[in-house]
Amino acid sequence: MKFSKTYLALAATAFLLSGCSSTEEKGADLLEGGQSAAVEGAATSGYSEGAGIGGGEMITGELSPEEMGAEFTDPQNPLSKHTIYFMYDSSQVQQDFIPVIAAHSQYLLAHPAQRLVLEGHADERGSPEYNIALGEQRAKSVARMMKVQGVAESQLEVVSYGEEKPDATGHDEAAWQLNRRVELVYQAR
Repeated sequence: MKFSKTYLALAATAFLLSGCSSTEEKGADLLEGGQSAAVEGAATSGYSEGAGIGGGEMITGELSPEEMGAEFTDPQNPLSKHTIYFMYDSSQVQQDFIPVIAAHSQYLLAHPAQRLVLEGHADERGSPEYNIALGEQRAKSVARMMKVQGVAESQLEVVSYGEEKPDATGHDEAAWQLNRRVELVYQAR
């Protein structure tokens, strides 16, 4: 029994590591030429330097969408979306979320002093160690896509909570879907 658990853990680690390089390449390909003019317009419309963000240098906590500005509360603007969802046992960003990541990347480029924490999460299936690693890989996938668009590494922080902070508390597919995510959390200065 111990051998099979060890083998399974090694196989899972190998699977995650092998998926990382291909995700980065796919993400880069999708972002370099696949962003439409509509996405670019949505990503950059309504920005003003420092809109809704106070001065200062220290990170003091999470900013709510209302504190960030009108574009963060407008349901038609991709900036109003702060959660990237993932398929089961995957850290590959789905096509539906590429415009959301592009919009947040453009915002960060226009606001170089702004910081964003990428919080990776997983559903309850899998060991705690595996879920921490999967949450981290999910957050790193989003970070890689943002860096490809020019976001500075100093603006991004990757954190993984694994299964420890579920969005939904059920034990079924509907709850698990909501828990496989990366949350984009802007930090106050």
